[in-house]
Amino acid sequence: MTIRCEIVSQDRTVFTGDVDIVLIPGAAGEMGILPHHAPVLTTLKYGIIKVRKGGREELFTVAGGVAEVQPDVVTILADRGSENIEEIDIDRAEAAKKRAEEYLAKGAAGTDPDRYAIMEAALRRANLRLDTVRRYRKGGTRIPTSEN
Repeated sequence: MTIRCEIVSQDRTVFTGDVDIVLIPGAAGEMGILPHHAPVLTTLKYGIIKVRKGGREELFTVAGGVAEVQPDVVTILADRGSENIEEIDIDRAEAAKKRAEEYLAKGAAGTDPDRYAIMEAALRRANLRLDTVRRYRKGGTRIPTSEN
């Protein structure tokens, strides 16, 4: 028996498939969702979504959002940057981290608080992506790019 899982970010469908279990970083802690789960609506914190089918597991980063659970489907609406960890471009994540750290090091909070908050969020996303790759991708390997 399976449950349908749909992970959608602002610009694309990240994952759709029938799975055995979905593990999500809910606001109150990690939640395991199995087929015939009671209906739930929860916010998501920064973290990793795990979907398992048989012996195979796929991992996705998520930087907040909401999840709606119904007995036969889990719909995850990611705020920003949800992606399969195999798609994470390490060079791009490292560059985003560096840009955010440089901006935040200038102490520019007083000049533009909105921009400062955006850069804090960018730093959190970059750190999530890099930490996830180091933890879960085999050997923390880089994705080949056209420049490599």
